[in-house]
Amino acid sequence: MLNLNQKIFMINRRKTKKIKVGNMYIGGDAPVSVQSMCNTDTRDVDATVAQIKQLIQAGCEIIRVAVPDMEAAKALGNIKKQINIPLVADIHFSAEYAMEAIRQGVDKLRINPGNIGSREKVEMLVKECKNKKIPIRIGINAGSLEKEILEKYDGKVTSEGMVESAMGHIKILEENDFYDIAVSLKANDIERTVEAYRLLSEKVDYPLHIGITEAGTSFRGTVMSSVGLGILLYDGIGDTMRVSLTADPVEEIRVCWEILKSLGLRKKGISVTSCPTCGRTEIDLVSLAQKVEKSLEGIDKDIRVAVMGCVVNGPGEAREADLAIIGGKGVGLIMKKGKLLKKVDEKDLLDEFIKEVDKF
Repeated sequence: MLNLNQKIFMINRRKTKKIKVGNMYIGGDAPVSVQSMCNTDTRDVDATVAQIKQLIQAGCEIIRVAVPDMEAAKALGNIKKQINIPLVADIHFSAEYAMEAIRQGVDKLRINPGNIGSREKVEMLVKECKNKKIPIRIGINAGSLEKEILEKYDGKVTSEGMVESAMGHIKILEENDFYDIAVSLKANDIERTVEAYRLLSEKVDYPLHIGITEAGTSFRGTVMSSVGLGILLYDGIGDTMRVSLTADPVEEIRVCWEILKSLGLRKKGISVTSCPTCGRTEIDLVSLAQKVEKSLEGIDKDIRVAVMGCVVNGPGEAREADLAIIGGKGVGLIMKKGKLLKKVDEKDLLDEFIKEVDKF
């Protein structure tokens, strides 16, 4: 029988350029990093810092904030001083806001060079980024392609058009001798997003930030992102990622990590396997599995846990898990590495199981 603690398959990640973002790297041999974006008002420094700290606790490794005006740009330095992960400034249409963000010490800019102003302003901005070693992410969204590209493709947003837009923006930076570039190509559907990333990955070796934009609320957005990003990651495409949810950004981080863990690309926290229940189940397994998962949040141990409802699949899963519960009638068996540790009444099962996790 296969041991699920061993890798069953190996994903061959696409070879990309390695760029430095603050105190970490993206691309090359760096692991796929997890990021999110604050939904606070950036001008409210206390609220923004508080949310970033929550996200860091959940596993966020890079954080992006909106910069809609100069006041928000000037708040970036104060935010930066209070956090320990790279800070990305998200800027549209204003080279002045971008220049202020650089002065405030941000670790990365997210812009579209084509909408940041005149050629002279772009060159000024790129020169400053180069001097300060600040990378730029070119962020292409399906909803904001250039008019001439839309006209070329009969008014339709296509994956080819998204790639053409990205290549145009990349050219602007390369012509200014700037190569610390990351690129994203996001649409709100899986097909165009996946196809756009596949096309671009054949043309450039810059690290790619992957995501499905406007994916939806927590349930739908999780499904959309898991399918779309799972396809790309399995293809070896993607150096950093964000799951975009209409929800608490902490949920974005949790989903990111589960996607990466499910593909064997990253390890963080405890993996919980639980059965779907059936008519053989004689224990309140749904409640128990939820309580186990909740109790294990924030415990950063590389442990595989199984919560099983009966003896049909229970013993097999228990052999493959580091720690396991197998339900019975009002009782449960706690097993370690396939060997029986103890038999426990249902009411005491959770507490006894957590004790074993703490000891592991």
